[in-house]
Amino acid sequence: MRTALITGTSKGIGRASALAFLREGYFVVGISRTSAGIDNKNYTEIITDLSDTEKLCTVIKKLTAEYTFDVLVNNAGVGYYGLHENLSPQQIHEIAAVNLEVPMLLCSMLMKQLKASRGTIINISSVTAKKSANTHGAAYGASKAGLSGFSASLFEEVRKHGVRVITIHPDMTDTFLYRNAQFKADTSPGCSLTPENVADAVIYAATQPEGINTADITITPQFHRIARTKKGSEND
Repeated sequence: MRTALITGTSKGIGRASALAFLREGYFVVGISRTSAGIDNKNYTEIITDLSDTEKLCTVIKKLTAEYTFDVLVNNAGVGYYGLHENLSPQQIHEIAAVNLEVPMLLCSMLMKQLKASRGTIINISSVTAKKSANTHGAAYGASKAGLSGFSASLFEEVRKHGVRVITIHPDMTDTFLYRNAQFKADTSPGCSLTPENVADAVIYAATQPEGINTADITITPQFHRIARTKKGSEND
């Protein structure tokens, strides 16, 4: 049975992707801060704070001793919005660690297995990575631009070993990413994506024929609208 490791599976795109891989017959290991509540014999989850990279490395060493991974989905993401001067040092650290450092660490630690299995890495970036400026989201945009650049460079390193690296750039998606913002996705038809829309792209990327690397998938709703809200305080 093929095995996938997915980060950020407690909700949103990560949870939808975990369910999609289970439907495809994969064994799935999910890593997240809180439980996904998925009841399936082929699903196991590790509850940990991804921003604690030292602890995460210990977790990954144990997982790679127990499982052989064919697919890695770097999905977990953190966003804080507003003037950059108002972000705290902890918020900046969390954005950089979860959005960029963690994917780089996991790719490094799993690469031997992925080369052996001619596996697939899928990095969930953002359309903000393709913008020249991200006002009120400078740190978030920089982290995602870094992830996209890392993905492109990594593919050039590993393509000769049969490892595929795909970057997915979703536009506004109805997830908890915006819980710390003064806006959220407008869920009117065609105004934002659903987690399932992005999960469909993840499965498409992972199930392409051998020798095909769909390097860049950008997904946008027909319209792009946000709904104003009070700044969230939840942080899970």
